[in-house]
Amino acid sequence: MCGIFGYLGPRQATSILLDGLRRLEYRGYDSTGIVVKNGSFEIHKKVGKVGELESILPNKIEGTTGIAHTRWATHGVVSDENAHPHPSAKGKVVIVHNGIIENSRQLRTSLTVQGVDLQSDTDSEALAHIIERELSVDDNPEQAVVRTLRLARGTWGLCAMFLEHDVIVCARNGSPLIIGKGDGEMFVSSDPHALTPYTQRVVFLEDGEIATLTKDTMSLSTLKGKNFNPDITVLEENWGDSDLGEFPHFMLKEIYEQPDALRHCISGRLDRVRGNGRLGGLKLEPRDLAKVPHVRLLGCGTAYNAAEIGQLLIEKLARIPAVAHISSEFRHNDPVINPNALHFAVTQSGETADTLSAVKEIQLKGGSVYGVVNVVGSSIARECGKGVYIHSGPEQAVASTKAFSNMVAALSMFALQVGRSRATSKEQGREIINGLQEIPHLIEEYLEQQGPIQEAVEMVKNAKSVLFLGRGISAPVAKEGALKLMEIAYIPCLAYPAGEMKHGPIALLEEGSPVIFIAPNDHVKVKTISAMHECKARGAKIILIHEEGDDIASEADISISIPRVHPLLSPLLTVIPTQLIAYHTALALGCDVDRPRNLAKSVTVE
Repeated sequence: MCGIFGYLGPRQATSILLDGLRRLEYRGYDSTGIVVKNGSFEIHKKVGKVGELESILPNKIEGTTGIAHTRWATHGVVSDENAHPHPSAKGKVVIVHNGIIENSRQLRTSLTVQGVDLQSDTDSEALAHIIERELSVDDNPEQAVVRTLRLARGTWGLCAMFLEHDVIVCARNGSPLIIGKGDGEMFVSSDPHALTPYTQRVVFLEDGEIATLTKDTMSLSTLKGKNFNPDITVLEENWGDSDLGEFPHFMLKEIYEQPDALRHCISGRLDRVRGNGRLGGLKLEPRDLAKVPHVRLLGCGTAYNAAEIGQLLIEKLARIPAVAHISSEFRHNDPVINPNALHFAVTQSGETADTLSAVKEIQLKGGSVYGVVNVVGSSIARECGKGVYIHSGPEQAVASTKAFSNMVAALSMFALQVGRSRATSKEQGREIINGLQEIPHLIEEYLEQQGPIQEAVEMVKNAKSVLFLGRGISAPVAKEGALKLMEIAYIPCLAYPAGEMKHGPIALLEEGSPVIFIAPNDHVKVKTISAMHECKARGAKIILIHEEGDDIASEADISISIPRVHPLLSPLLTVIPTQLIAYHTALALGCDVDRPRNLAKSVTVE
């Protein structure tokens, strides 16, 4: 993986392809490449950013057809040779590929036996050589791709160009690919929002589908040979460009965007009169919610941490069992699915491969799944067909901030909605609504007076490891804080429920070990403070995130206070200092805040 962009039309392709790659940069990548056709293939590849690729390009590359790629390494080291595009042995075919070819070893071995000199260590290159071989059978580009993919096992978002044919053949299986239809020109991308500057008319390829594009036409079929007409979608939501404005980094900008993002998320979705949530996209009536036996929530990384908070809120407000699952484990554990239960797939991108696989597993076993998704029209949003858009807007930094907050807000509204059908009173519902509506202002208030963040940075930046602890609804916040610091500052971090500290993590503590406690003013605060004292007794240095006015502030080495907040909504406030600590620590260590090493924004392979 990571990003694909292609163009056929009357315009010079190079500048369009580079612009497309820039719009895909937020997904994370380690190398880039571009190919433009003008009588021959002109291929350029480079480890590093799009700007580094651009710096090695000739002043003028003629050609009106091309494909480009950002790579996040899965097979083979990060190198120019392993970057895409990959040409075939005789130079008649060139491909870019997202996904994983699971039987690539066998395919590569068979090619070597046939005398093909492989130029890379990737699983993708074999496809170019096999397509070229199959092209010699009948000189039909589409059929050459079809026959090749029948030999492959795995996932792909594939684009192939042909030296002697003015077409791009695209194929999808488990990795997103979207066709953009312009006026006398065609585009292809792995992300619909990279297409919006050029066209709003798109076709989402589904698994097992093939598209053969000329500048004026698209021909669609399945791997089984069935032709069909395109179902053109008009992208109604303008994702828009996201520029830095006055901010030095996207992550800091997105931290500060959280109040407005939350306002957008909750707008029109709260019924003050009835004290209820109003998530129309779920298409669930109160009588349906009253019969739900349990709820399961699926996510990876930040989305899983948000799902854990959702689990606790659902159980508290609805008094029914709820469980959060890590998507990558869920499908492979042969889960028992109750078709009457509710399942939620929580994902920013809507393309997370493990979560998409879990969705399909649930559907295969008769269950229904609701998406909690940021990207409109994404694979999971379309696969589920119903759910909640969190409306965070574009999130360019790889480390998620505002999407996490909006996931929590969306799940809070669902918990309220199912709770009102069962155990939560109208008055309790109104309290939560008042609390949710106040959150954006409280975040703004905190961001104006952040407290000793820089002191916390000085304490953690040179640490061997950092321990995050919290109880109850703050335990997932501790996980999220640890994840952020680990992702962008590359500091080993552990996160545990504070009560588990004595069952292992305490062995790591020594004089000066930094421990970050999340301790809002809730029913488990006293227990959390007991754990804090146990850490102090072992020489640990304490960073305490707590509500203003609490008498516990003096017991920590560094005290960071947040405004007072409804106990069930405290994660929306307590997470903000952890985001700022991670950001400023990464900055102090000279790390790439927005594009941390080895990470991708949208993980489209399992």
